[in-house]
Amino acid sequence: MKHSATMCLVGILALAAGPSSAAAQATFDRSKPPELGPPPQVSLPRIVTRQLPNGLKLMIVEQHELPLADFVLVVGSGSTAGSASKAGIASLVSQMLREGTTTRKSLEIADQTAFLGVRLFPASSWESSTLSLHTPTAQLDSALALFADVALHPSFPRSEFERVQKTQLTDLLQQRDQGPVIANTAFPAIIYGSAHPYGAPLEGTEASVKALTTADLQTYYQANFRPNNATLIVVGDVTPAQVEQKINNVFGGWQRGDVAQLNYSEPPKPAATSVYLIDKPGAAQSSFRITAVGVPRSTQDYFALTVMNTILGGSFSSRLNQNLRETRGYTYGAGSEFDMRRAAGPFLAYAEIVTAKSDSALIEFMKELNGIRQPVPPAELSRAKRYLQLQLPGNFETTQQIAAALVPVAQYGLPLDYYNNYVRNIEGVTQADVARVAQQYISPGALAIVIVGDRKAIEQGLKALNIGPVSIRDISGQPIQ
Repeated sequence: MKHSATMCLVGILALAAGPSSAAAQATFDRSKPPELGPPPQVSLPRIVTRQLPNGLKLMIVEQHELPLADFVLVVGSGSTAGSASKAGIASLVSQMLREGTTTRKSLEIADQTAFLGVRLFPASSWESSTLSLHTPTAQLDSALALFADVALHPSFPRSEFERVQKTQLTDLLQQRDQGPVIANTAFPAIIYGSAHPYGAPLEGTEASVKALTTADLQTYYQANFRPNNATLIVVGDVTPAQVEQKINNVFGGWQRGDVAQLNYSEPPKPAATSVYLIDKPGAAQSSFRITAVGVPRSTQDYFALTVMNTILGGSFSSRLNQNLRETRGYTYGAGSEFDMRRAAGPFLAYAEIVTAKSDSALIEFMKELNGIRQPVPPAELSRAKRYLQLQLPGNFETTQQIAAALVPVAQYGLPLDYYNNYVRNIEGVTQADVARVAQQYISPGALAIVIVGDRKAIEQGLKALNIGPVSIRDISGQPIQ
């Protein structure tokens, strides 16, 4: 009876809808996807800037929907601030921040974060170190006191360091058997060389991590963690005046100091494309990293490059992924990126390719890298721009997301209205812009093609392509003697 009554109700509603509803359904063409309307203009809440007397810069965004606040301390030094012999030091310094201060032990920090219901997360990258706090505003004073203690008074206790160091060494040891990780470690060493800060891995090497001491960490911390080398991002249920006073109370005593400026050496320029093969006997897949030195984040071509790379390999519907995954079935996914940093970071095209198709996949990679240098059809250009524009609002749904989005603004000195103008700047990219940056920054004749795979199975096929000379490297990217 219940089922029959439901069916009757459906029938009544259908009749009540009348002929206009049926006509609407009849005129709707289901053979075509719906047309997208114009992208919405993103307008973020105003970013209020302040600066404490010690040089610590503040970026404050009010978001009063929920009683939450997020804080991100961005220190303008990361992996590149350490020497090549101390690779991995920034990562270990960040990990050690929660492992003890001059007044709190590691377990006490863990207990207090749990008691307050807050999250405290340190991280490091090439040119920055961050400490993030997510807290209910009801616990704001206590959370900020803990946050400042961890940021300003780490003690780097020896016992905790030995544990963290062993964990890092174990991770590095395990990575020696992972083709994608080997490729990601080797390609920077090949294109930048050992003299360049980008040539060493973020996590360090077994030798460099094993040689580090707590004194090294303390020295790095004192040289780089200074208020005049930092920005504190605040997003949440706060007011600028209120939160500035609270921050000044806990960070105001942080002593400023001189921070060394890093000079980036010029990376080597390849005269021709070369293939670098790293043997992984029995590998079921070949890890491809086709790479070259790209551009810094400060480039005036940022938006044109972003659109061009979206077409090439920056989305699921990109040319690389459609070719190598959807059409050929060589991989679960292929892509490309420009990793823009303070200096010129790498351009990278990548995929994990089934071993038997390694040579065939390289042909398709080169086909797409040459193809993107040709004029892009208007429909493809429009689709890439809409993809970038329509996904932007989803990056600002929470206070955490807004705070994370402001990190590059602080790190690279981007305009405060960067995101408000993002949709318009993407829309302004033309067919000619895409062609120009593709011609300028994608050079199929001057690439480093790094492949980690079963040498016995793939070497002859790669040589037969005559794309470039094939040389054998070890797992760190160095020539085998």
